[in-house]
Amino acid sequence: MRASFVAAQEEDIAAGDLTGALDRELPVYGADWHTPEGFARYVNDVREEALEEGRRPAGFVPATWYWFVAGDTYLGRIQLRHRLTSQLLAYGGHIGYRVRPSARRQGHATAMLRAVLPHAHRLGLDRVLVTCDHDNTGSRKVIEANGGVLEDERDGKLRYWVATQPRIRDAS
Repeated sequence: MRASFVAAQEEDIAAGDLTGALDRELPVYGADWHTPEGFARYVNDVREEALEEGRRPAGFVPATWYWFVAGDTYLGRIQLRHRLTSQLLAYGGHIGYRVRPSARRQGHATAMLRAVLPHAHRLGLDRVLVTCDHDNTGSRKVIEANGGVLEDERDGKLRYWVATQPRIRDAS
């Protein structure tokens, strides 16, 4: 997946979309992603972030990354944070996702969020907080398509809660 992953990051850079994890990762890994050794180091570090005692940036909580692929094409990634800090509770949430520019508006983000919800449930989370900018209509539709219930808006961030298991309706 290395070549496709690198191509996706290059798409984001060309589009000027250097937000979120890419903004943090580019200075550390960007020059080495294209080499097998550099990419292996990156993947190892990402896996390490999921461990309770793993290495990760100061102030970060354990988080698991899932990649969304079609065959050998990297489409995007979604991060599941195992718990919330006060900052994540206010603005970042449990989940962050990114779809490469050439694969956007094709339903991948909706599918990614749907696919990660059972993993969140296995972590003991009955619901997850997912946030987006108030003017990000696409992300808002992704969250709502997955049952997101709007709690509020804080400083331009919409805060939605999404159940990690489908609700069972009483048949009576």
